[in-house]
Amino acid sequence: MATSLTVRAASNQTPGGLLRLPFSFLRSFSSASASPSSATPASATVSKPKPKPKRRTKKNLFEVAQFLPNWGIGYHMAKTHWTNVSYEITKDGKHGKAWGIAHKDGLAAADSPKKISGVHKRCWKYIPSLMKSVESTPNPTKPSEDAPTAEVQAA
Repeated sequence: MATSLTVRAASNQTPGGLLRLPFSFLRSFSSASASPSSATPASATVSKPKPKPKRRTKKNLFEVAQFLPNWGIGYHMAKTHWTNVSYEITKDGKHGKAWGIAHKDGLAAADSPKKISGVHKRCWKYIPSLMKSVESTPNPTKPSEDAPTAEVQAA
């Protein structure tokens, strides 16, 4: 029925038919106009879509290490999908190479450093709970050395 009304209205008017019809006339035949909210002006119902939040890009090993002192040498880093495994960075080579000692559950898995693979992949994170090994090992003082100095100071 709606199409027959538009055809009849178009044939009665001058050339240009449907383009000359008022917009509200055409809108009355649309299925979306059945809701009562369509009676409000179009400018009031149109809202700008919210912009999507930008996705944070993950960082490669060097992008993580650049903010650490001495380019992360002595600090622990791991890939985000590793659990209980990390590398203590020992050498930051040129042209995208790095060496480190592998650690499992906080304990060194090997004595000598090995070349770290996948340093340019964007999945690295810094592990702050495992501090530099130099800072974490306390300097033991022998009590036998302290005792004679105390006697000398007393005399």
